[in-house]
Amino acid sequence: MRSSKILSFTFSFLFTPQVLGVQILTQFTQLTNLTYDYVIIGAGNAGLVLANRLSENPKVSILVIEAGVSDQGVIAAEAPFLGPTLTPNTPYDWNYTVVPQTGMNGRTFAYPRGRLLGGSSSANYLFHQYGTNEDWDRLSKVTGDAGWSWSNMKQYIQKHEKFVPPVDGHNTTGQFIPSLHGFNGVTSVSLPGFNQTIDPMVLEATQQLSDEFPFNEDMSGGDHSLLGIGFLQSSAGQGSRSSSSTSYLAQANSRPNLTVLINTTVLKLLRSPQVASNAIPSFRKVQIATSGTIVTAAKEVLLCAGSVGTTQILQLSGIGNNNDLKSLGIATVVNNPSVGDNLSDHTLLPNIFSVKDGQSFDDFLRDQSEVNAAVQQWVANKTGIFANNVVNNFGFARLPSNASIFSSTSDPAAGPGSPHWEIILSNFWFNPGIPQPSTGNFMTVVIVLISPTSRGSIKIASTNPFDKPLIDPKYLTTDFDIFAMREAVKAIKRFLAAPAFSSHVSGPFGTSFSSATDDDSIESYVRGLTTTIFHPVGTASMSSRTAKTGVVNPDFTVKGTVGLRIVDASVFPFVPSSHTQGPVYLLAERASDIIKAAG
Repeated sequence: MRSSKILSFTFSFLFTPQVLGVQILTQFTQLTNLTYDYVIIGAGNAGLVLANRLSENPKVSILVIEAGVSDQGVIAAEAPFLGPTLTPNTPYDWNYTVVPQTGMNGRTFAYPRGRLLGGSSSANYLFHQYGTNEDWDRLSKVTGDAGWSWSNMKQYIQKHEKFVPPVDGHNTTGQFIPSLHGFNGVTSVSLPGFNQTIDPMVLEATQQLSDEFPFNEDMSGGDHSLLGIGFLQSSAGQGSRSSSSTSYLAQANSRPNLTVLINTTVLKLLRSPQVASNAIPSFRKVQIATSGTIVTAAKEVLLCAGSVGTTQILQLSGIGNNNDLKSLGIATVVNNPSVGDNLSDHTLLPNIFSVKDGQSFDDFLRDQSEVNAAVQQWVANKTGIFANNVVNNFGFARLPSNASIFSSTSDPAAGPGSPHWEIILSNFWFNPGIPQPSTGNFMTVVIVLISPTSRGSIKIASTNPFDKPLIDPKYLTTDFDIFAMREAVKAIKRFLAAPAFSSHVSGPFGTSFSSATDDDSIESYVRGLTTTIFHPVGTASMSSRTAKTGVVNPDFTVKGTVGLRIVDASVFPFVPSSHTQGPVYLLAERASDIIKAAG
């Protein structure tokens, strides 16, 4: 999701001065040397997993370079409920926008990416899952690597996850399945710890409409189906966000062989001198935005800058589509048209319902004195509304197998057990970019397109690394995508019509939603309001070693190069059937093992 104007007034007093850890350098002049065994570009989900796991070997030296700032002391990056205030248009966001979207009436809008330690794991909405077993088995099939199958990947849950009690300490029996989880890992994960008015209504509706919206006891995925509605699992523990920074980096931060440099932009990768003219290009040198300073990786450069940042750095370095690079005057070192191509992302549509006065969080969020008190409660003991996520219940669904779209389009889901769309239920107004009304109480039911078939691209706009790239996800440009969104709108109206909501929900809010009653009007409504839940993948897709397309091999090495690997969400050829931080954590855990084994 993205920032809501409803919380914007909290911004001015929820950001405190940064307090930096002793191992975190704030400028390149503090570097004691310019050569390390591994240079990791990007301190996000994946980059800090690698930093932790590789630095377990005291004989290996690691430098992590992060363009953003520290997350330490930033209350809004710590209190789970305040996640929406981190993006967009803040110092903690890259503040990208998409180019005008043809499938969305030519609209352009924010494209949030975290620009601080922890990357988007410090700025997201903390949803934590692993995708379906079919997601991973499809990746294994596409890459020809059995190691990507779920039967192998699920072992990393135990290394990654530390499932902890909810902050309110309530009995969680029936809200998750313990055998699916890890309890001794690095990143804290917990169930909701603050009741919302709508919680019992949602659960009652799953009983009343069990055929279409069954209750799901565990929403983590993997060995258990994601279909149905259940309790959110958040990357949080003891009332605070658990990001890759507060978990993986914090665990490794005292190791003398690990150096983290923030506030430093990577300009590009430099090709190392070659002995033979026909040698495979080596990229072990990194130029940073400081008077041409170059740092060198004795072993490998590990590019972990995310689907946007990784693409931009590759193209600036001469790795990409020769025609695009040539048009900008960049000498092509590796001609690979797949770089920046195949962009896939989940869309977000907020559907607002009017509800009974006083039964939502809206009045609370309008009252600055109450918000101040809640902040003080969180600061004092990490409890209360701000210690909880903005959502308690959500779920996933599939289109009916006999849906008319399947007569012309093959099912794009990873398998018959993987979802097509997601439902997220929140107890207040949430509509990115549209101010909350000064009065009224609301319930927002978000729809997310989980198995999109639209594919877009990311391209640099110039040779200036500080210019924003051209991000074109091409949202809703296929028949399947708009069909799925239309049917999801109809489905959530059926869900909210359950008897459980009869005394609470007044009806759809706003003319465009209220009048969306047939296919044409629903399509118009969808195209006019949908944005992004910012889960971009695919711009450096993984493929088999013999494939003619793709950017990285199954071991993350970049095709046509040596000394360079990419480890982040950009390597997923298909967007996972879930929120993406969990899959990226597992991806990075396996990458760490692969890199270690390679020596």
